[in-house]
Amino acid sequence: MLSVAEYLDLVLDSVSELPAMELPISDVNGCVLAQDIYARWPLPSFDNSSMDGYAVIAADLAHASESVPISLPVIDDIPAGFKSLETLQSGQAIRIMTGAPMPAGADSVIRVEDTDGGSGVVRIQVPIEVGSCVRREGEDVQAGDLVLTKGTFIGPRQIALIAAVGHGVISVIPKPRVAVLATGSELVEPGTELKYGLISDSNSFLITAIANDSGATAYRLPPVQDDEDALIEILQDQVHRADLIITTGGVSMGAYDPVKSAFLKLGTAQFHKVAMQPGMPQGFGSVGEPAIPIITLPGNPVSAYVSFEVFIRPAIRKMRGLKQLERPHRSATLKGELQSPINKVQFARGRFMAEEVQLVGTGQGSHVLGGLAQADALIVIPVGVDSITNGEQVQVIDVRGDLT
Repeated sequence: MLSVAEYLDLVLDSVSELPAMELPISDVNGCVLAQDIYARWPLPSFDNSSMDGYAVIAADLAHASESVPISLPVIDDIPAGFKSLETLQSGQAIRIMTGAPMPAGADSVIRVEDTDGGSGVVRIQVPIEVGSCVRREGEDVQAGDLVLTKGTFIGPRQIALIAAVGHGVISVIPKPRVAVLATGSELVEPGTELKYGLISDSNSFLITAIANDSGATAYRLPPVQDDEDALIEILQDQVHRADLIITTGGVSMGAYDPVKSAFLKLGTAQFHKVAMQPGMPQGFGSVGEPAIPIITLPGNPVSAYVSFEVFIRPAIRKMRGLKQLERPHRSATLKGELQSPINKVQFARGRFMAEEVQLVGTGQGSHVLGGLAQADALIVIPVGVDSITNGEQVQVIDVRGDLT
């Protein structure tokens, strides 16, 4: 039986960072940069007003006050996106909107709130310093600056910067395309009549959703019966569509499980028992040419979920080009009591309550979906520990949201 760490190393060795590709910036949210980004021009790219108001010469307003306002003729209007052809002279003002280029001769902007808002003549009630309400060219970024480095995670803020410095298409590590398939003749689509002995498929929806949450582009396939030929046909079709295939079910010791034999016919496969609860039966390999990695999860839904968090999320993050592969652990005080098999790591389901973590559900069985739905933490009970009592410190994996 392999340890959790040993099996995780095997899984990670079976996947590789995806090759870089060029994508428009509308499609790169959640990807990782495969190039350095340099500014094609400065930010701002010209001197502009940071407020709606009037472009002026600050010295003209030195003695302005509410009791003795300064009146200036308004010789032009500058909306955003337009440039004035006028050169401002002492004793004049030009009305200007936020983001509009500063006119020649002006050194400051007086806010419209500090004036009477006049259109032909403006009355100004306060003095200002030179440079007030002016954004200077290049004060944020200079042309040629390195603004983002290769390996940076791209989120909305990074996309805004990339666009602002002039890049519409960039090189990134793309999101892995992940095909998710549940196996088992007992499975039916949710919403159909549930005859005795059948089960509504939840695993494929669970794994598809969590794969998308982990940064993949995942899609669900309909469940396949315990039929080796049918499974082989589906897998052969997905080899041309997916970067990773995930299956659930069919990896235990059952007499009718076709997954192992199908994988061995299509490519390489390893099946192991891992010293963990839930999720002991695991498998991985590759199919097709070029080889596409495939990871098999147990059929019990809690086992599938825990196995994804422990093994597949790190694998997907490696494929995405990220450096931090595993979720961080934190300490918390256990509220409740828990028994654990002494020769396995147990991943119990819990819920954060301030600095405590409370056990949830009616038990820790691998089928208890009600408890899983309440959980936002996995409580890690290591090998060699057979019980945890109320008030003890435990290590916890926080599963609230994905890492960036």
